[in-house]
Amino acid sequence: MLTANPEFRTETDLLGSLSLPADALYGIHTRRAMDNFPVSGRPVNPRLISAIVLVKQAAAMANRKLGLLPAEIADAILYSCSQVLSGDYKSAFPVDALQGGAGTSTNMNVNEVLANLAILRLGGKPGEYHRVHPLDHVNLGQSTNDVYPTALRIAAIRLLRPLANAFASLQEALQEKEEAFAHVLRLGRTQLMDALPMTTGQGFGAYAKAISRDRWRLYKVEERLREVNIGGTAIGTGLNAPLKYTFTVTELLQELSGLGLARSEFPMDPTQNMDVFVEVSGLLKAAAVNLLKISGDLRLLASGPAGGLGELKLPAVQAGSSIMPGKVNPVMAEMTGQTAMRVIANDSAITLAAMNGQLELNAFSPLIAESLLESLEVLTSAVTLFEEKCIRGLEANAAVSAARVEMSSALATALVDYIGYEAAARIAKQAQSEGIPVREALIREGLMTAQEAERVLSPRQITKPGIPGK
Repeated sequence: MLTANPEFRTETDLLGSLSLPADALYGIHTRRAMDNFPVSGRPVNPRLISAIVLVKQAAAMANRKLGLLPAEIADAILYSCSQVLSGDYKSAFPVDALQGGAGTSTNMNVNEVLANLAILRLGGKPGEYHRVHPLDHVNLGQSTNDVYPTALRIAAIRLLRPLANAFASLQEALQEKEEAFAHVLRLGRTQLMDALPMTTGQGFGAYAKAISRDRWRLYKVEERLREVNIGGTAIGTGLNAPLKYTFTVTELLQELSGLGLARSEFPMDPTQNMDVFVEVSGLLKAAAVNLLKISGDLRLLASGPAGGLGELKLPAVQAGSSIMPGKVNPVMAEMTGQTAMRVIANDSAITLAAMNGQLELNAFSPLIAESLLESLEVLTSAVTLFEEKCIRGLEANAAVSAARVEMSSALATALVDYIGYEAAARIAKQAQSEGIPVREALIREGLMTAQEAERVLSPRQITKPGIPGK
């Protein structure tokens, strides 16, 4: 039996009563969620909370404008929204990110906090819901099932923009290296074996092209997220949400967010179907794949310095070993690769969660939200750091690279048009077995003069289209 205690208050729902700290801004639904979902130890992403509060702000304004909510209560709710959006009260949202209920616990947590802040604004105490009720007032005209997907779209768009900018900046940094290393000859590799010569700049040009595609895809995919289902309520039919409210709240949400949001013509679709988030995540995965490839290449090209390729020198940002003095590791490239792996793993989680939605709702929306927003956040941080602490400061070891080109039998490829494939293969094998340059074996065999060999095997000739020397 619960006893009176000034340090606690009692709240009741259909399951019974619970005792809460008297000054707690959350209520009984949040308390039950805290007890039910102590899973990851990570609360709901703050950016999603902010986006939900923005939806509540638009709803309160719409309900006030249409006379559906008393002005005094609406203004108190709007004050609460402004307080939370300012960054205060983060501790009032303790529900675990991995929760059952399709996001209901998160929506209720926000409803309760906004209601209790409004109550305090009106001179009451937390829990006095006769003044401002979490459902009757804060949640008026809404359901978790239209608030949550709408807010997730807003949060994702807000994170997509800085990510696209980060990729644009990375592309620029790679293009600068393309130009800076345009004169540095190095050996190309296919299947990790010697291939045709190239310039180090050409390699960075290829990286820049891949990143430019990622930048453009991420910039364009925002369009997919602009269609929202606010006003659709529980399953998209719009029950308990007057049509005038739906149009008004959408317009206000456009103004408050500064985003080109549009009301879905068929709200039942975005209420139950999560394929849009799978599409966005798929593009994040594509970007992660490119980052993983590029960061892996840089680690390989910078390996050594004595026992590896050593053709690049990455910036030294920290000591690399607790036992080997002087060791420096490619930690920024490793960080980037690990982040990419995380994004790829998150994409799998998003795919599984989206495909397991059933009928008129997807119960696994919280996993989609947690995974998608994390991918957007960590990719932005990783790309920014990778550019600043790795790409901008890396250097090319021209001498080592040129020496490898000179000693590689792959140069024999440039001879095919002059002496034929069989003879070129014989020269390559001879140079390889004797450990001499291809040009030396070629001249020794009397197949070309020194001048002819110099003309055909010129570094500028063998890194461009066409027949070298012609």
